[in-house]
Amino acid sequence: MSKIYNIYCDESCYLQNDISRVMVIGAIWCPKSQVKEINNDLRLIKTEHGFPVTFETKWIKVSPAQLVFYQELVNYFFSNNHLHFRALIVPDKSKLRHEDYNQTHDDWYYKMYFDMLKIIFDPENQYQIYVDIKDTRSAIKVAKLHDVLCNNLFDFSRDIIEKVQIVRSNEIEIMQLTDLFIGAICYANRGLTTSQAKLSLIELIRRKSGYKLTEKTLFRADKINLFKWNAQENG
Repeated sequence: MSKIYNIYCDESCYLQNDISRVMVIGAIWCPKSQVKEINNDLRLIKTEHGFPVTFETKWIKVSPAQLVFYQELVNYFFSNNHLHFRALIVPDKSKLRHEDYNQTHDDWYYKMYFDMLKIIFDPENQYQIYVDIKDTRSAIKVAKLHDVLCNNLFDFSRDIIEKVQIVRSNEIEIMQLTDLFIGAICYANRGLTTSQAKLSLIELIRRKSGYKLTEKTLFRADKINLFKWNAQENG
């Protein structure tokens, strides 16, 4: 029997020219039937640590004072068998040669999104994809993303990818967890060392996953799945 999965997507340093050469696109996914329970569990962790349920969990907020709280979130992810994380890492955007491949940065961006998501999809199941709102173009971008994903899967009737929708991360706990993991992956791959609290959280993820976070994992890695996309190899 087919299942419906929710996929919560976010990205870090996705603009062509910003402060970072590293870009990360990632997602946490789980069965739709588990979403309510997981979101409630994550809210409970907030209240147990003295935060209101409206507090938005974000990588940029990780600090020594909040480290235990964020460590519990990471531990929850690894203890919940329904939660999975996948990320695509672009180590150096400065090596992109869009003109050589007759593409815009947006064209490439959609290709990267598909490459990140493609191993999640099983044509026997259905998927509802939620993307964190970034700017005024978000609605146009998700409509294009839906087209790209369906076309690449030959899902012209949209039976597999039922919808791609923009949401606000402050309203969805699992989306906030996605932000946390993407932030950790990006920080590790940028080689930053400015925050001991963030380094401690990265080390926890490394220990729990068994991965360095700066290298690709096995293709079928289930809990944490990482792919490193290199411009010189892939165009």
